[in-house]
Amino acid sequence: MAKNSSSEGRGPSQRQLRVGELIRRTLSEVLMRDELHDPDLTRLSITVGEVRVTPDLSIATVFVLPLGGDKKEEAITLLARHKWELRRIVGRKAQLKHAPDLRFRIDTTFDQMDATRRMLSDERVQADVTKSDDPNAEDT
Repeated sequence: MAKNSSSEGRGPSQRQLRVGELIRRTLSEVLMRDELHDPDLTRLSITVGEVRVTPDLSIATVFVLPLGGDKKEEAITLLARHKWELRRIVGRKAQLKHAPDLRFRIDTTFDQMDATRRMLSDERVQADVTKSDDPNAEDT
């Protein structure tokens, strides 16, 4: 009898990570080489930061960010317009038996890193960090 394979509380499987990275690299190449022949998309330089794939590999959420961070909504709209062509290209180039449905989202990782950097540079945080680094400082 098979074990109950609930994926609650677990991270992505090796297969999900591998397929996600394969799709990310393939999409990056396609966008870099302007293989879609769309002048609106060609003038945008888009970074594909991450691809998350569902456990059944049927849906791939692609996190993208245009260079400089402007025209985010335009980039998402243009990519969504070409999602069927991108899906076909990904399936062919990545040699996937079934190419997942592509869904495009804005990558907020860079914004989160900036917020973390601001928080760590705060005077109160710096005081706590220097206090914990000093072995002779007494706890209050």
